[in-house]
Amino acid sequence: MRGAPVEITHMVVETKPESSSTPTQPQAQFSMELNEEQRQIQKWVHGFAKDVVRPAAHEWDEREETPWPIIQEAAKIGLYSFEFLQNAFADPTGLTMPIANEELFWGDAGIGLAIFGSTLCVAGIVANGTPEQIVEWVPQCFGTPDKIQMGAFGVSEPDAGSDVSSLKSRAVYDEAKDEWVLNGTKTWITNGGIADVHVLVLSVDPELNSRGHAAFIVPPGTPGLSQGQKFKKHGIRASHTAEVVLDNVRVPGRCLLGGKEKLDARLARAREGKSSKVQAAMATFEATRPAVGAQAVGIARAAYEFALDYAKERKQFGRAIIENQAIAFKLADMKTRLDASRLLVWRAAWMGKNGKPFENGEGSMSKLFAGETAVWVTEQAIQIMGGYGYVRENPVERWHRDSKIYTIFEGTSEIQRLVISRAISGIHIK
Repeated sequence: MRGAPVEITHMVVETKPESSSTPTQPQAQFSMELNEEQRQIQKWVHGFAKDVVRPAAHEWDEREETPWPIIQEAAKIGLYSFEFLQNAFADPTGLTMPIANEELFWGDAGIGLAIFGSTLCVAGIVANGTPEQIVEWVPQCFGTPDKIQMGAFGVSEPDAGSDVSSLKSRAVYDEAKDEWVLNGTKTWITNGGIADVHVLVLSVDPELNSRGHAAFIVPPGTPGLSQGQKFKKHGIRASHTAEVVLDNVRVPGRCLLGGKEKLDARLARAREGKSSKVQAAMATFEATRPAVGAQAVGIARAAYEFALDYAKERKQFGRAIIENQAIAFKLADMKTRLDASRLLVWRAAWMGKNGKPFENGEGSMSKLFAGETAVWVTEQAIQIMGGYGYVRENPVERWHRDSKIYTIFEGTSEIQRLVISRAISGIHIK
């Protein structure tokens, strides 16, 4: 199987004056070439995915357990660390995290999510917290190579999936003690119950629906938080997914992300009927959708490369099967959709980093198209390989199982289409 990092094409577009009499204008340049640091990170993560992650993927998929030894290896080289995330987020192009996600998930999605799953918790803290909260809590989502720690981010509940306005979990402020009392059950939570730091979105004013939500940090070892059911899943089996049960969990007032003054002001605006720019859950999802899309691109790329190599080597009727248009055209479509997905992800990542509003739902576009592409490409890979693609001795069946979650979590494909359609139409489509 080919192991080289994805090839990046260099494009430069220049505009020239129409005539010599026209005043000279600055030449506009557009480049898609990664810089040296990005290429080094790409090569570094790909090497870890190729040498450490992919060889262990089948074992941990079968075991359906958190791959602690692999996470520890990632921590030793600095991939699982606050410092790596800090440097990645500092990239002014916004591309370092998508690049790293694609390469790691090319190795395996379940292990990749076990390693990068804490970043969703980090995104929740960064999107909603104060600078002081970010500095205090983000490092605790990773720990050290000698003491691995994890973060978890929770919104969904048994009766509130896509409809986040229906949250029943409650946070009540105890003014006398300056504490928040949390009760309820969260479900489908990556690292839920085994994480050291949980960031959970709860309702503080049910009458305001989603505008009455707030995000809270539950510190390590807080009494009353426990793991509920651990789910046995179709794919991404090496990633821990479980319920989180809150039974009179008390957290200090400082654990309200953003602070109480900011929350009170936001609730007051909502009660007056004024719109709020930021909602606790949506702020996190908007920030992470391009990275999630990049994960799907990594899965799709793995399946495409495997199927391409197989089609060149497999011979039927006296020739390689890639010499048949039915196979060659299928691979052409797979590659086209794969590259288009990456471009949508990179655009959304760049826009998010540079403060460009997603006026047409560009973040949702990237996640929607990449997720559905991963499902389609992995299915085509199975079809190209026939029976060999359907058995566990070959990884494409696992990639197909892993890909399906990308049309479900972080907002289903239907929700992404709703976001996009509302953005382009200006109509509150239901």
